[in-house]
Amino acid sequence: MKAPAKSSGLSSHAASTATDVTSGSGTDLFGLLLEHGHEQISLYHDPASGYRGIIAIHDTRLGPALGGTRFWKYHDDREALVDALRLSRGMTYKAAVAGLNLGGGKSVIIGDNKTIRREPIFRAHGRHVESLGGRYITAEDVGTSTADMEFIRAETEHVTGLLGKSGDPSPVTAYGVYRGMKACAQVRYGSDSLSGKRVVVQGCGHVGYSLCKLLFEEGATLFVADIDPVRVKTAVQDFKAVALTDEEVYRQAADIFAPCALGAVINDTTLPQFKVDIVAGAANNQLAENRHGQLVEARGILYAPDYVINGGGLINVNAELHGWSLERARNKAGEIYETILQVFDIAKTERIPSYQAADRLAEQRIAMVASVRQNFV
Repeated sequence: MKAPAKSSGLSSHAASTATDVTSGSGTDLFGLLLEHGHEQISLYHDPASGYRGIIAIHDTRLGPALGGTRFWKYHDDREALVDALRLSRGMTYKAAVAGLNLGGGKSVIIGDNKTIRREPIFRAHGRHVESLGGRYITAEDVGTSTADMEFIRAETEHVTGLLGKSGDPSPVTAYGVYRGMKACAQVRYGSDSLSGKRVVVQGCGHVGYSLCKLLFEEGATLFVADIDPVRVKTAVQDFKAVALTDEEVYRQAADIFAPCALGAVINDTTLPQFKVDIVAGAANNQLAENRHGQLVEARGILYAPDYVINGGGLINVNAELHGWSLERARNKAGEIYETILQVFDIAKTERIPSYQAADRLAEQRIAMVASVRQNFV
């Protein structure tokens, strides 16, 4: 159910119905919504299944909002809302810089993602998604799986990342990071070759492992770290990598640091330890705060904005929506090379940090498209 355009309050509905919140004024809640100009927030509660979900739609000027469903045990409802707001805004910018006709959205389910009672929860979430009439399309994210997406599919067609469709996005994501890393090398060293370069890869999950494979095949020397010792052992065996502890990963002397696990890895504690020329990796929200984007530049380190370089996953999902082949999706992810170069060109021309230049590039495309179309409805 879409809220009236001028609504300024939070209405309460019966159980198993959606409640929409649109921008207004007067409370701290609406202050949160206004902070980044979100179009719509929807809250949905289904007592029968225990489902409590939030869907945040940030911007639909480029197309329907797309973003994954995160299932997490938040400390409180406010933390869940802030996470949805932050992540949905990031999806708007990620889609814009990737050149996709999609807006930004995100959904969070509040609860224990280890539960075995998944079908009723995700079918309730599917009804929540369906209630938005196509303005929001969901996909897999932290705490969810392709099997969960099938439960959602039973209630709505506005879901991607289904079994037998686009499949695991990790290889495409890793390829985009690899191409972005080569663009960084071109800017920093005058050549995009990664042969002989020393690369620290933090996180050897699906994306990190695929990235290591690409780097190893080009002749890079790898250093790896992960909270899972089995993943580290596999990377050491398969790619002749050097294993690092969690403490060593930030102070290892290398050419490139590739964070592919946790967010907020560029912070007041880690930044002084860095002995690298480039930071370019797949992790989301790598800057603990925006000011760290300025501090990393002050250290003389070239930083590839995370939502630009890791856009391959979104490109893979977009491929499923439009029936693209895997080859076309991979080629589109390869264009991240040129996008990273554009970001650094804007940063140099306007004398601003690269993270601000990425925002500038995204906002330019959104404004251009918005001048010829309305929001997706």
